[in-house]
Amino acid sequence: MEAPPLVVFAMSSPFVQAVGTCLFAAVLYLLFAVRRSALSRTSLPLPPGPDDAWYSPGERAPIKLAELADIYGPVVCFRRGKQILCVINRVQAANEILQKHGAETVDRPRFIAAGEIMAGGMRTLLVGAGDRIRKLRRALLSQMQPSVAAQYQPIQMKNAKTYILDVLTDPDSHVAHARRYAASLVMSMTYGKTEPTYFTDPEVQEMALHGTRFGKVVRIGAHVVDNYPILRYVPFVTATLRKWHREELQLFNSLVDGVRNKMENHTAQPCFVTYLLERQQEFGLTDNELGYLAGSMFGAGSDTSASAISFVAMAAAMFPEEADKVREQLDAVVGRDRLPTFEDMKLLPRVTAFFWETYRWRPVSWGGFAHRAMKDILWNGYVIPKGTAIIGNHWGIRQDPDAYPEPLKFKHERWLNENGNLRDDMSYCNFGFGRRVCVGQHVANNSLYINTALLLWAFNITENPKAPIDTMNFTDTANVRPLPFKAIFEPRMDNLQDIIEAHLG
Repeated sequence: MEAPPLVVFAMSSPFVQAVGTCLFAAVLYLLFAVRRSALSRTSLPLPPGPDDAWYSPGERAPIKLAELADIYGPVVCFRRGKQILCVINRVQAANEILQKHGAETVDRPRFIAAGEIMAGGMRTLLVGAGDRIRKLRRALLSQMQPSVAAQYQPIQMKNAKTYILDVLTDPDSHVAHARRYAASLVMSMTYGKTEPTYFTDPEVQEMALHGTRFGKVVRIGAHVVDNYPILRYVPFVTATLRKWHREELQLFNSLVDGVRNKMENHTAQPCFVTYLLERQQEFGLTDNELGYLAGSMFGAGSDTSASAISFVAMAAAMFPEEADKVREQLDAVVGRDRLPTFEDMKLLPRVTAFFWETYRWRPVSWGGFAHRAMKDILWNGYVIPKGTAIIGNHWGIRQDPDAYPEPLKFKHERWLNENGNLRDDMSYCNFGFGRRVCVGQHVANNSLYINTALLLWAFNITENPKAPIDTMNFTDTANVRPLPFKAIFEPRMDNLQDIIEAHLG
């Protein structure tokens, strides 16, 4: 069969001209639409804020940043040189920006001093978006998800009972006892330590020292290299940071080496480090990354849990009528002849509500840690430009009067519904936002539950009239620590020590 003749249109034919005109018009329209969209975004204003070229909140920054909400609204923007910072001080705004745009805010801004130099870019909390954070969080999540977190409950229960005995024996040192609890738990979970841990142990003291250094350096503008990045190339400016990094890395790696040696001798207890060493290739971890991943758990889990437990004791002393309501439920469910346990958790919603309210009243990570916008974010007629550092200011968010009516009052019942059960329509935001939420939250909540339950079951806690408690007396660091304070811990049972010791097996 003869093929049909090809139809050839001359370039000058009316058909081709019409098609060309249509295509040209379509291209022009698309270019105009894209340009108009870009202009509409970039022409939007920043959220309002201080009109300084280099705004600095100074000391106690979370408090001062929270106060800006009364002047400028729930979201405040300001500049520090070329860097734009956006501070969120209200719950709804945090949900609309950091939760809704979790994928676009998963990144971190540069932490040159605390992250790049002092931690060699390996501290999970500060690692930016990319392959490294994905593998680090994957390794952490595998051992911190709820089902695995439940496996740590026996260790938590054992150390919580020791905490209660320590408080009974030496109540004036209760803040130190809480730190011992947290240190002992983390050393057992992370490195498989079976012998008793004391806060005076050399490795614990060194861990705490590195945590203190980090807490001071990571604050906004705390180190000159974060204000003037070019200075990171000046040796004497960063000498101390680099020395601290070498010391920290040496400690972290030495603790891992200790576990590795026990594994070779078949004497190692199963723990986070044994798990990582067995799967180091699977997770793609270098030795230094593994050391930092394990070592960072001390700062992330020990300091924060210890502080939160001490704030629970402070809240019980300052608001005895609130604590008494929790004790009524403890007496009804548990009685006074046995200890409250994890099995009682669902029957003790007031215990959980009490430490949730403590999270709100005195947040440990009170200023939050900055995210970085990976693209322009539109919010309420404003634009948060790509590259902006976005801070969910926990201190401001927890005092949001719309989310928490009468925010300056301690009311644990705000977390309960009309049936006395925990509300599921409120968030305490204690562990961060979006895709950077703390992976250890389930372990932390379990620690707070069992320690709060035992503490309020065992003692009536009141303020000592001769030593009034300053509830704002805590460190000005990224993760705050309440400074030592005195309270009266009155045992609720004459045979308290016998009951606890009978359950210490």
